[in-house]
Amino acid sequence: MKVLETYLVAGLTGLLFYMIHSPIPWMLGAITGMLVWKTATKRTLVAPKFLSNIGLIILGTYFGLSFTKDTFLTIAPYIVPFLVVAVLMIAITITNSIIVAKWIHVDKITSVFASVPGGLSEMVAASESLNANTALVTIFQTIRLLTVVFLVPTFVVHWLNSGASDSALPNGAALMSDGNYLWFALSIAGGLLLRNLIPAAYVVGPLAATAMMHVSGIELPALPAWLIVFAQISVGMNMGNRITVEDIKLGGKFGWVYFLLALLLIALSLGCGYVFAKLTNLPLATALLSLAPGGLVEMVLTAQSVGGDPSIVSSLQFIRLLLVILVVPNVLKWAFRKFDYMT
Repeated sequence: MKVLETYLVAGLTGLLFYMIHSPIPWMLGAITGMLVWKTATKRTLVAPKFLSNIGLIILGTYFGLSFTKDTFLTIAPYIVPFLVVAVLMIAITITNSIIVAKWIHVDKITSVFASVPGGLSEMVAASESLNANTALVTIFQTIRLLTVVFLVPTFVVHWLNSGASDSALPNGAALMSDGNYLWFALSIAGGLLLRNLIPAAYVVGPLAATAMMHVSGIELPALPAWLIVFAQISVGMNMGNRITVEDIKLGGKFGWVYFLLALLLIALSLGCGYVFAKLTNLPLATALLSLAPGGLVEMVLTAQSVGGDPSIVSSLQFIRLLLVILVVPNVLKWAFRKFDYMT
């Protein structure tokens, strides 16, 4: 019954956000609904992780359907300049967080891992190995996550003057095409097999498997619109259940500092995305969302709603994800030990 209550709260708030034309309404609505309901009623809601994983598999499969042979030819020339810009953004973020640490009572290691735009759990684990204040890393990363997830889609949608309501019901999602749903068993297997090997496996695995099948010429059916909505709600309510207002308040007087750092990172990414679009032939929406420091799922859904290319956004965001989660923590750990930044 607790799960039903959770879906009711998340679903109704998602519907409200859909009616007011919010960007990615079912996900942002679910996150907001969970936060407000838990705070107002003091009730404990249940959002099982396996339901969120199912939602991620569905969304990964859906994203994979947008891939064509041209996608890989399109992104190839952009990979190197994309990596250069992504590394530059990360370097600026790290520099800013070190400068900030000099003015507030937070050590450099904690400040850096609290600011880097990576996975929350990965940043906390990496900071713990260097004896950082993992509680503050968790809180400040949560502030960064909420800032990016809510502001980037809203800003991009309104900047590009596109309605966001289409993100709730993806184009053509409700239309059935020829194809056998049994093929999607391979998409599910992709997520399960990779779950302990790569970050965001429940999205990336199904996305890769579906994309390969689609590109190879296998005729796949479209996914029903209601299934995409269910997936967004399931992912959103899990995110909302992991975040509490009390956790954010624990950031105390320094929370606003990392909120401003998140805003600076967003502004930097949008500026770089604009330049990236001017230097290449990528559409503005696609370039902006490829560099945006948000989650892969949120940015691809936003690309879907503003007319960007979700296959290119998902490809480049995955490259950024690997860079931030696999490379950056290890480089930071080496650098802090090498230059004796331990405090």
